[in-house]
Amino acid sequence: MAQKSASTEFLYGLNPVFECLRADRRTIHEAFVNERTATSSRLKTLARLLETKGVRLNLTDKGRLHQLCGSPEHQNVVLRVSRYPYVKNEVCLNQERVLLLDNVEDPHNVGAILRTAEVFGYHHVLLPTKGVPEVYPSVSKVSAGAVEFLNIARDCNAVTYCQKAMEAGYTIASLETKGKVALDDFAKDVPTPLLLVIGGEDKGVGQYILNNSDAVLAIPQSGKINSLNASVAASLTLYALRKG
Repeated sequence: MAQKSASTEFLYGLNPVFECLRADRRTIHEAFVNERTATSSRLKTLARLLETKGVRLNLTDKGRLHQLCGSPEHQNVVLRVSRYPYVKNEVCLNQERVLLLDNVEDPHNVGAILRTAEVFGYHHVLLPTKGVPEVYPSVSKVSAGAVEFLNIARDCNAVTYCQKAMEAGYTIASLETKGKVALDDFAKDVPTPLLLVIGGEDKGVGQYILNNSDAVLAIPQSGKINSLNASVAASLTLYALRKG
C-alpha cells in the first residue's frame, strides 16, 4: 500500500500529474521521477513546469516510485501532494446538472465515470460517505486527471443528498436496468436543475432514491446480454443528457 500521511498522498501517472499542476488546486510538496527516463520529452516538460512552481524534483528508480504510490502504473512520475480538495454539498446543489454516484463500489468504474462526467459538463459530483470509494490516486489515474477539474462533495450519505436535492427543487432521474422511461425520450427535453443518479453493477441505485425519483431511466437494448458495465452505462447516459 502507498505510504501517506493524514494530509498528503502520492499522485501518479503522467496525465493526473500534469492535470494536477494545470488545475493548481493542490499543494505540491515534491516530485519523484525515474532517473532513467528523465530525459524523455514529456518528463523534461514536467521538470520545467515543476521548476516554475518551485517544486523539488527527486531523481530515483522505478522500484522507489512503485513503493511510494503502491502501483506499477506510475509511468515514471509520482507527486507528493495535499489530499483531494472536496467541496461542501451546497456548492454542488446550486448547479443545473449534478451527478450522484450510489453504490458504485469499483474504483475503476468511479474513475471512468468521473472522466466522462467532466467531458460532458457534469462538473459537480456527489459521492456518498459509504458505498463509493474516495477520490484515491488510483481513481485519479483512471480518470486521467479529470478529477482535478471537478467539484466533488463527500459529506453525506446518498439518501441525504437526495433529500437535499428534492428540497432544492431538483428533478431526480435515476438510471436503472428496469426503468420505465427510455433514456432517448427523457433526453428530448432535459429538465433543470437535474440530479442524475448512477448506481453500481451489483446493488444499483438504492430503493429510497428510486422511489423518490421523478424518472427512472433505462437504456434501450437489443442484444442478448441483459446489462451494461456501470461506467459504460454512465457514459451513454451522460452523453445523452449532456449540458449544451
